[in-house]
Amino acid sequence: MAHEIGSLARTILAAFAFCVTFAVTGAAASVDLITEEEARLPATPKMATRGGITRGPGIKVLSPNAEAQVKAPFAMKVEFQPHGGAKIDAGSVKVTYLKKPAVDLTPRLKGAISEAGINLGDANVPAGTHDIKIDVTDAEGRTKSETVSFTVVK
Repeated sequence: MAHEIGSLARTILAAFAFCVTFAVTGAAASVDLITEEEARLPATPKMATRGGITRGPGIKVLSPNAEAQVKAPFAMKVEFQPHGGAKIDAGSVKVTYLKKPAVDLTPRLKGAISEAGINLGDANVPAGTHDIKIDVTDAEGRTKSETVSFTVVK
């Protein structure tokens, strides 16, 4: 009986260690970020970045690189830069594919969004040029928006 309990405890600890490693590394399965059907929707005009008089959080896109063409799947990494000691409200982050009608990508990225930013290992996106708007709000209610454009090739 003691051997069975010890074996069960090791199994539970191994499962716990896997979950912790998964959460810490931000590892995620491949995500279909944009579908072929969504990519065929009409584009909307690009929107200007938005910030108020006070200094809202910064948004720094690390990848995909807007200056280079990328192949899918690719890593999507965005860093949020809080200012004035305010923390980013991860629950306020909204990611929108700029099409008519607009497509809310936030639920697809839910597991990849944190106070630090967006960290998605494999984003599946069809070939073409895509515009995505990212809205971030800090704990003091200051909001910043950034439009990200990137081109995916086959």
